[in-house]
Amino acid sequence: MVRGGAQGVLFIVSAPSGAGKTTLLRKVISQLSGVSLSISFTTRDPRPDEREEVDYFFVPRTKFINMEKEEKFIEWAEVHGDLYGTPRANLEKLQRGEDLILEIDTQGARKIKEELQNGVLIFILPPSLEVLRERLRGRSGDSEEAIQARLQNAQNELDQMAWYDYIVINREVKEATKELTSIILAERCKTARVLRDRGGEYG
Repeated sequence: MVRGGAQGVLFIVSAPSGAGKTTLLRKVISQLSGVSLSISFTTRDPRPDEREEVDYFFVPRTKFINMEKEEKFIEWAEVHGDLYGTPRANLEKLQRGEDLILEIDTQGARKIKEELQNGVLIFILPPSLEVLRERLRGRSGDSEEAIQARLQNAQNELDQMAWYDYIVINREVKEATKELTSIILAERCKTARVLRDRGGEYG
């Protein structure tokens, strides 16, 4: 359900690879109306459980580069040798009163925050680095070299979490989903947001 007359809220969610953010976000979206996940473009190959236009738009590197030249991405970055980009077209949902979640790394989050100052930043933490390591090793298809690269990148991302607005620790999926949902609902009810979008109705 879209909130009539209101500007949608932009939620920027980051987490180290293996922290479980995708699972959490899918559950939040299935339980909460008026919010959707921005689908990014990537040049990497899909994992066995990933689907086109659901998890990512999987495109050749040449197409991605052409899209970047045409300024179709609000941000893009190279991660572990693969390119990831957030399409500008997805932001149109905000104008229609729909909340939008961007699932991106800390580098992309900083770029978007600089361009869109009203974005809400949320960082998903694993219970510990040891749990993160176990989750990454449990994935199918990732080489040992890829796992080590992701662990190093995870530490770099953890160093950036202090400038996020919220931190959710994913100890247990049900509880973490509840916390994420609560953040979205609280942001919708912020005084400044309500007065901006609906204040004239009560003046």
